[in-house]
Amino acid sequence: MLRNLTSRLALAIFTLFFVSAVVFFSVEALPGDLCTAYLDRYAQGPRLERCRVEQGLDRSVPMRYLAWVGGLLQGDFGTSLKMGTEVSEVVTERFANTALLATAAALAGVPIAVLLGFLAGLRRDRPVDLIISTIAMIAMTVPEFVTASLMIFLFAITLQWFPAVTVVPPSAPLADFMPNLVLPALVLALVMSAHILRMTRAAVIEVAGSDFVQMARLKGVPDGQINRRHIAPSALIPTVNVIALTVAWLLGGVVVIEQVFNYPGLGTLMLQAIYNRDLPLVQAIALIFSAIFIGVNLTADLVIIALDPRLRT
Repeated sequence: MLRNLTSRLALAIFTLFFVSAVVFFSVEALPGDLCTAYLDRYAQGPRLERCRVEQGLDRSVPMRYLAWVGGLLQGDFGTSLKMGTEVSEVVTERFANTALLATAAALAGVPIAVLLGFLAGLRRDRPVDLIISTIAMIAMTVPEFVTASLMIFLFAITLQWFPAVTVVPPSAPLADFMPNLVLPALVLALVMSAHILRMTRAAVIEVAGSDFVQMARLKGVPDGQINRRHIAPSALIPTVNVIALTVAWLLGGVVVIEQVFNYPGLGTLMLQAIYNRDLPLVQAIALIFSAIFIGVNLTADLVIIALDPRLRT
C-alpha cells in the first residue's frame, strides 16, 4: 500500500511540474510579451526596453521559467499587470469565493446523486428508475448556460426569490454572499448530480448482477444487508472517480456559471485576466486549476485504495 501511495504521489508531482511548463511556454508562445500587453500603444522605445528589463524579459525563456518555478515554490506568483498587486492576494480572495460555491454545490449534489443512483439501480427498468434516469439525461444534455438562464427566469424574474446576478464585491462578508450563492450552486448541483447519478446507477446494476451478490441471495441473506454490505461498497469504487472529476470541475471549471451570474470567483477572474492580457494572472490561475485537478484525482486514488482491499497489496 505504501508503494502505491508513493508512486501516485510522485506521479502527481511530476504531472504538476509538466503542467507548469505547458502553461508557461504556452503563454510565452502568444504574440507579444508582458510589456507589449501592458504598455499597449506605448510599447516602443526606451519605455519598452525599461519594462522588459524590470520584468526580466531580457533573459532567455528557460531561465525565466526556472525563475518563475522558483518563485512558485516560495509562494510568489508575481504581480498583476492590471491591478498592480500581488497575484497571490487577488487569487486567494477569488479562490475562497469559488471554493464556497463549489462546496455548497457538492454538499447539495453529491449525496442526492448517490442516493438516487442507488435507488434507480436497485429498481432497474421500473417507473422510479425511468423517471430518475430521464431527469438525469435531460440535465446532462441541456447546456449549463441554458439551465442557468431558466433558473434566473423562474426564481429571479418570475418568483423574485433570489437575485439574478451577483452585485456584491468579492471581499463581501459571507452573509452578503448567501442570497447570491443559491442559484449558481443549484445549477452546478443539478449538472454534477446527473453525471454522478448515471455512474452510480450503472455501478449498482453491475454489482447487483455479480456472482457474489447472487450467491448471497441464494443463501437467504436479507436484501437490506446485501445492499448495505455488498452492493454499496463495491459500487462506490467506480463512483469515486466520477465524484473526484466532478469536484475538480467545480473548483476549476465553473467559468460559464460564474460568468452568467457575475459571480466573483476564479472563473470570472480568469476571463478578466485574458481580456486584459494580464499574463502573470493567467499563468497563476491556470496552474491553480491544474493543481486542483491533480490533487482531487490523487485523493480519489487514495480513497479507492482504502475501499478496495485488492489494491492494498
